[in-house]
Amino acid sequence: MSRPTLSYDVLEDYLSEVYGVRVEIASFRRLGEEEEKREARGEIKGFGYGIPYLIEFKINGERRSVVLETVRPGEFGHEHYSDRAQIILWQYSSFNKLPKHVKAVDVGAFTRDGGLKSLGDCVEFFILTELAEGKPYYLDLERIKRGKILKTIDLDRCRVLSEYIAEIHSKRKADGEKLYVRRVRELIGHGECIMGLTDSYPSGLEYVDERFLKNVEKRCIDWRWRLKKMAHRCSQVHGDFHPWNILFREGIDFTVLDRSRGEWGEPADDVAAMTINYLFYSLQTYGELKGPFKVLFNLFWERYLNTTGDEEILRVIQPFYAWRGLVIASPVWYPTLPLDVRVKIFNFIRNVLEVDEFDIGLINSYLE
Repeated sequence: MSRPTLSYDVLEDYLSEVYGVRVEIASFRRLGEEEEKREARGEIKGFGYGIPYLIEFKINGERRSVVLETVRPGEFGHEHYSDRAQIILWQYSSFNKLPKHVKAVDVGAFTRDGGLKSLGDCVEFFILTELAEGKPYYLDLERIKRGKILKTIDLDRCRVLSEYIAEIHSKRKADGEKLYVRRVRELIGHGECIMGLTDSYPSGLEYVDERFLKNVEKRCIDWRWRLKKMAHRCSQVHGDFHPWNILFREGIDFTVLDRSRGEWGEPADDVAAMTINYLFYSLQTYGELKGPFKVLFNLFWERYLNTTGDEEILRVIQPFYAWRGLVIASPVWYPTLPLDVRVKIFNFIRNVLEVDEFDIGLINSYLE
């Protein structure tokens, strides 16, 4: 993170916008420090993130005081800019609701050019992206499911996707231990991941009960402690690399969408997200991994392993397959899925969590 800059002029302009009248700053210093003589109209020296600052100013001759505070970057879920923004936005939305709590005046952001921007009127955030043309990759799988025929383009697209994600994963982060451990922790406890999925299953289902889901969570905690020691694998990842997040145009020209949950993590996340969908479609078509989908499943794995040489992935992918299995078996996401398909997915989840090394050739035995 680059050193932040802040000037008295910028600060006065910002406070004037917040209060709706012209503000004159009397002093700016770290909270708890003695008052210092105000410097010239230039940059405030020594300003840094993660430190609370006391600002004293005058409005129409009346002296007022506010505290400007940021969140220090670091571990404990503060690594990403978005983490710190989440904390600040929540504080602004909640401080003034609690009796006797210090009042929040505004929430704002530092801009790239050293400015301050008020966000106090915001009620929701959005992202604006370019339009990506193309058809979702899952439509290819739907076609194969209907016709049970594999075309040359299907092999080419499977191959290019495998090579693409292998290239993405080739970028490793040497100092990524804390980010890797966080990503593994989130695999278990994040609302979009394993515990979020198990919590989404309603009670009273005929095909899965509380005991099964609890056992999945317990086994995945064991896997978390195993994976925590694998931080040397920390790599660039997509984070949600499945057929609905890939748009193909002509031939093998494609765009990926909706990267999720951070830049760095475990490569097995992406491999599991894609390959389990070949299994998913095959289960719906044949009741096992068979035919065109078996070809695609094996081809993706073969190209990935040949490209990366990462045989170690077979010893860490198990909890990622469990997570993605909970997704495709979910009554929320797939309410009309046949009972026998759900049961086989749950068998798959239970069995892969029990093996130390995932065996691609034994995939159908994991369904029993």
